[in-house]
Amino acid sequence: MDVFNKLKSTVTSTVNQISSVLPGNPVTREYDITGHIGSAGQGLLWKIYSGTKRSTNQDASIFVLEKRQLEKLDMKLREEYFTFVKRGVSQLTRLRHPQILIVQHPLEESRESLAFATEPVLASLANVLGHTENLPNPLPPHLRSYKLYDIEIKYGLMQVGEGLNFLHNDAKKIHHNLCPHNIIVSHHGAWKIFGFDFSRELSGPSDMSVEIGGIDASLYNTPNYDYLAPECLDPTRQLTPARDMFSLGATICAVYNNGKSIISSDQNITFSELGSAKCESYACPVLRSINSARLSDIDEGLRELVKMMLNTSPELRPDNHDFLKSPYFDDIGVKTLNYLDSIFQWDNLEKSKFYKGLPQIMEKLPHRINTNRILPCLMKEFINSSMVPFVLPNVLYIAEQCSQQEFTRDVLPHLIPVMKLQEPIQVLLIFMQKMEVLLKLTPPEQVKSEVLPLLYRALESDSQQIQELCLSILPSLANLIEYPAMKNALLPRIKRLCISTSHISVRVNCLVCLGKLIEYLDKWLVLDEVLPFLPQIPSRDPAVLMGILGIYKLVLNHKKMAISKEIMATKILPFLMPLVIENSLSLNQFNSLVAVIKDMVNRVEAEHRTKLEQLNSIAQEQKSLDMSAASVGVESKPPTSTSSVGLDQLFGKSGPSSPQSNNFPGANHSNGFSGSLSFEEKHR
Repeated sequence: MDVFNKLKSTVTSTVNQISSVLPGNPVTREYDITGHIGSAGQGLLWKIYSGTKRSTNQDASIFVLEKRQLEKLDMKLREEYFTFVKRGVSQLTRLRHPQILIVQHPLEESRESLAFATEPVLASLANVLGHTENLPNPLPPHLRSYKLYDIEIKYGLMQVGEGLNFLHNDAKKIHHNLCPHNIIVSHHGAWKIFGFDFSRELSGPSDMSVEIGGIDASLYNTPNYDYLAPECLDPTRQLTPARDMFSLGATICAVYNNGKSIISSDQNITFSELGSAKCESYACPVLRSINSARLSDIDEGLRELVKMMLNTSPELRPDNHDFLKSPYFDDIGVKTLNYLDSIFQWDNLEKSKFYKGLPQIMEKLPHRINTNRILPCLMKEFINSSMVPFVLPNVLYIAEQCSQQEFTRDVLPHLIPVMKLQEPIQVLLIFMQKMEVLLKLTPPEQVKSEVLPLLYRALESDSQQIQELCLSILPSLANLIEYPAMKNALLPRIKRLCISTSHISVRVNCLVCLGKLIEYLDKWLVLDEVLPFLPQIPSRDPAVLMGILGIYKLVLNHKKMAISKEIMATKILPFLMPLVIENSLSLNQFNSLVAVIKDMVNRVEAEHRTKLEQLNSIAQEQKSLDMSAASVGVESKPPTSTSSVGLDQLFGKSGPSSPQSNNFPGANHSNGFSGSLSFEEKHR
C-alpha cells in the first residue's frame, strides 16, 4: 500500500507542477504531459517534459519556457530574448534534416509560457554531461548515472557534423551558438541540433544585433561565449562556417572534459562573466596557448583535428568535409550505425548481407547502443516480410540481453505482429529456435495469447524441423496451458500430427511430448484422450513401439493415474500382447515389452485375487451370520410334542422334559417324557 501511495503522490505532484506551468497554453489541448526529464537551450531555460499526443497516443517531448524565469531581467531585454526564442523555434520548425530536432507541434504562447512539441528526447547533451540547471530534484532516473560510451561520442559528433554540413551547404546558414546546451540527445540516442536563436544567413550582416548590456544580458541575449569563436565579436569580420567549426571543437573539448569548456575550465572563469569588449582579448591568448598536452583527455585520433578547429584564424580551421573524413570516425561501430541510418537506400540483397554479419558487430557494442540505436532500425524492417528472416535473429539477439521490463516495453510489441506471419516459413523456424528466450521474457498472459497460437501453427506446419522443435518446447510451458486449451487445442493437434506424419522421428517426438505432458494432465483426460489414442497409431516401428510403451509405463507408475484392472485387462493387454511377436524388436526392446506386460498381468492378478479374496471372505462371513441367525431362531422357538420327538429321534438324544410336558394328561412325571406308549408296552 505504501508503494501505491508513493506512486499516487508522485503522479499528483507531477500533475500539479505541470498544471502550474502550462495553464491555458494550447499545447496542453493536444498533448498529455507526464514528467520533467531535462532542460536545454540558452541558460538551460527550456524545460523538457515527456508526454504523449492524445490523438495518436504517440510519445513526444514538450519544451516549455516559463516567462517568470526572466522576471528579474529588464523589460526590454526580456522582450528581446523572447524575440530571439520565437525566431529560433520558427527556424527549427522549418528546417528538415535527420540531424535537426524534429518539431511535431509549432510554438504556442500563453501569458505564462511558451511551449512546443518535438520527437521524443532524452535530455540535452549539457544534462548528460552533468549540467543540472532547471532540472527537478532528485534528478530523473535516466540522468543519475548516465555515462557516454566512446561509440556514442564518435557517432554523436559525426551526426552533429552532418547537421552542420546541411546548414552550411544546403540551408546556407550558420548556427552561431553551437554548444552542449543546444545539442539534444533523442530517445534513441541520436544527437540533434537545437537552439537556432542566434543563427544567421551566410549572406546576411555579421554584426551582433543586440548590444551587450551586462552580465544578465550576456547570459540570455547573446550566444554562449564559452563556445563562441573569437571573431564573432568583431562586427567587421565575415560570416563563415568556420565559426561553427570552432564551436564544434569547443563542444568536443567539453564532451571529453566533463562538460566544461576548455577556455573557462583552465582559468576558472567563463566568457559569459566578461563584457564583450574583453572576450576577444581574453580568448585569443588562451586559445593560442592550447597544445596537444592540454587536449590529452580527447581521443588521440581527434586531438590534432580539435586543435586545428580551435585556431584563432578562421582560415586555418578544417571545414565539415575535413571533419567528417577524419580517421577518428573510421570505426566499425560508427560505420554500422551510419549504415543503419541509411539502410532504406539499399536493396534487399545488400541489406541481407549486412544483417547476416550484424550479430558479430553487436557483440562488441554496449547494450544501450544495441537497444536504443540498432533495435529501432531493425524494427522498421518488419514491414518488409522478405527481410524478416534476416532481421529477426538480430532482434532476438538483442532481446536476450534485455531485462523483462525492457523486453516487454521495447521488443515484444513489435514482435507480436511478426508472430502472426505465415510466410516466409523461416520466421516460424527462427521463433522455434529462440523459444527459450521468448518464454523467459514474455509475461504469462502474452504467452497464452501470443506464443501458444504460434506453437499451434508450428504443429500444423509442413516442416519436419519446425514440428520437432515445437514438440520439444511444449512441455516447458505446459503449466501455462489452461485445461480447456490443453484438451481442445493442444492434445488434438499432437494426436493428429502423430497419426498423419510420414516421419518416424516426428511420431516419436509426439509420443515423447505426450509422455512429458502426462504430469500436467488429470486422470480422466489421460483415460479418455491419451490411452485410447495409442492403439490408433499406424506404425509398428520399434522406436514408435518403445514410445508407446514408455507412455504406458509412465501412466502405470504414476500415483494419480491408478489404472483399473478392467482397463488393463480389456484395453491395454489385448493391444500389447500381439506386439510381443513383432520380428523387428531387438532383444532389449522385447524384454522391456514383456516386462511391462508381466507387470500389468501381475497387477491384474493381484488386484483381482484381492477382490476375489474379499468377496470370498464376505461370503463366508455372510454364511456364518446366516447359520448363527438360524441357530438362534431354533432355540427361541416353542417346541411341539411332535417336533420334540422328531428332534430326539433325529439326533438320538434325550434330555429333561420341557415344562410344558406336565400339561399333558397321563404324563409320567417320574421320567419326564410324555404319556405316549412305547413299542414294548404296546406289544405286551
